Amino acid sequence: MLSSDDQALLRRRFNPDGSVLRRQQLRMLELLVAVDDICRRHDIRYWLSSGTLIGAVRHDGFIPWDDDLDIEMLRDDYLRLLDVLPRELPDTMALQTEQTDSNYFLPYAKVRDRRSLMSEPNNYDRAWKEQGIFIDILPMERQRMCLHLLSEKTFGHLYKIWRTSTDDASAIRRVRRIFRLNTKVIFPMLRLLNSLSGAHIITSGLGLPYHKPRYEDDIFPLSSHVFEGLQFPVPRDTDHHLRCLFGDYTQLPDLDRLAPHTAHIEIWQ
Repeated sequence: MLSSDDQALLRRRFNPDGSVLRRQQLRMLELLVAVDDICRRHDIRYWLSSGTLIGAVRHDGFIPWDDDLDIEMLRDDYLRLLDVLPRELPDTMALQTEQTDSNYFLPYAKVRDRRSLMSEPNNYDRAWKEQGIFIDILPMERQRMCLHLLSEKTFGHLYKIWRTSTDDASAIRRVRRIFRLNTKVIFPMLRLLNSLSGAHIITSGLGLPYHKPRYEDDIFPLSSHVFEGLQFPVPRDTDHHLRCLFGDYTQLPDLDRLAPHTAHIEIWQ
């Protein structure tokens, strides 16, 4: 793992106090604290995931150059959380799903900050109502890998439509049709097949283009780890969990070839 001196050098290079990135990270931390509080009140299980989990284990906080934050939870908990968030989030934050933002088409939720404005390099967010700093809330499901891969195919065409659009009004109508077909017809059928087949491998929710498997024994019972000075839930065996997903996560990537998730950002008090 990195020494304290190495950690300090990375902080000075990428996210020193007062920098735009550090302010964005602290705003994401506010969102996470709010979601964590609601999850604790309602006994909803979730865990830090992806780069956020790597940051917790390797840096005790954000990866210094990281500009996003991800949490995961099983789908049943995800549906419970979506039910309570609109009532319990503070006014400075908003839940973003297809139910709360009619042009939003991702198969997972975001919690958005309303005191900021940002855009992503892929420009998918150009027609969304909420465009503040966000954290991603990713549903996980027990499923057969072949069925998950099928869901990626049936859902994935809408990304291409939106990415190549020259007429956004027409494109969003087509995207909505594909979204509804999947969520109302195809995904329920796939979930039924998963249930009948006794699927037990945990992977990203149907339609999500990430399919590396997670293992229940690695995740549950959840543990906790410090992240930015606070304790948050993490998988029970974080080391094996992360190595299955990312290999040797203890090694730093090429720091001269990092790809940001943020194209433009404004942060207000």
